Amino acid sequence: MLAILSKITVTCFFASYIVVLVLELLRLLGKIPGRGLLVIVMMSLGLFAHTTYLVLRTMDVVGRGDRGLMASWSEWSLLLALGMAICFLIFYLRRPDTIISFYFLPVILGLIGLSVAVRPMAPFSRSEAAEVWLSVHAFAMATGAGAVLIGFLAGVMYLAQSSRLKRKRAGSTLRLPTLETLARLNRRCLIVSTTAVAIGVVAGVVMNLNRWGHVGWTEGGTLLSFLLLLWLIVATCVEFFYAPASQGRKAIYLTLASLGFLVLAFFGVLTSSHGSGETPDAKTPEARTSEAEQRDAIVMTAQLPSSMGQLPSPKGQRPEGQRS
Repeated sequence: MLAILSKITVTCFFASYIVVLVLELLRLLGKIPGRGLLVIVMMSLGLFAHTTYLVLRTMDVVGRGDRGLMASWSEWSLLLALGMAICFLIFYLRRPDTIISFYFLPVILGLIGLSVAVRPMAPFSRSEAAEVWLSVHAFAMATGAGAVLIGFLAGVMYLAQSSRLKRKRAGSTLRLPTLETLARLNRRCLIVSTTAVAIGVVAGVVMNLNRWGHVGWTEGGTLLSFLLLLWLIVATCVEFFYAPASQGRKAIYLTLASLGFLVLAFFGVLTSSHGSGETPDAKTPEARTSEAEQRDAIVMTAQLPSSMGQLPSPKGQRPEGQRS
């Protein structure tokens, strides 16, 4: 299976996106049965090939000298194209009657073409790549945390305004935004926080692979960050695909719960080595050399008595207990 997937090239998903664009252009000729389904199928195949290509490219780079992971302009262009393609498919699934493909697909194809054009440029080193992905990780997680907090405040104001309306006190001088405005703000914060945290988690994984060569999956900060991302994805799916949630308070309650997961995630980061930029398994070369010297000294000390017992006796002396 891996041998087959390794044959995927840029041409594969580029061709898939071209087919999608052609299918969308057929709108101009009138209604064609099955066209929308073909668009979804070809777009899904393109995303699968696109993602597989980037994953295999990353796996191929692991352990190869000082070359950074996801550390070239070509790879960054492909990542941006992948993000645009995912957004297009999500928007298309929600509103298949629109012509957003006329705007998204040319940009996606242009980014793929740019990645091919800049491929000869030398990639960055692991240390340089780690710094870049650290900045992306920090900015994305900070953006996600801010969006969760704003969504939390919007949820609190939503509940307060709803209570005021029930008691017919919403028209007082101390006004709050309307329920529609707060619900719209809550939804946007949910989208921004989910997207930003997803980018931050992926950037953190790439950063750790560049810096240490592995990811501390069992660390509290890492586990809780993944838990926060999982919860945000669930809350977003409920918001968009569960109809009653868009009209009631369920999405608001989900957003309020997101604050609890955010607090847990930050607690895990601050109380583990994740927050200090160190990992328990990551040791400097000097530390590893010192440990090796200590182990050698222990082994030599343990073998010293047996070795001394095998030394020849001085001339003219016999071992104790040996008769002449």
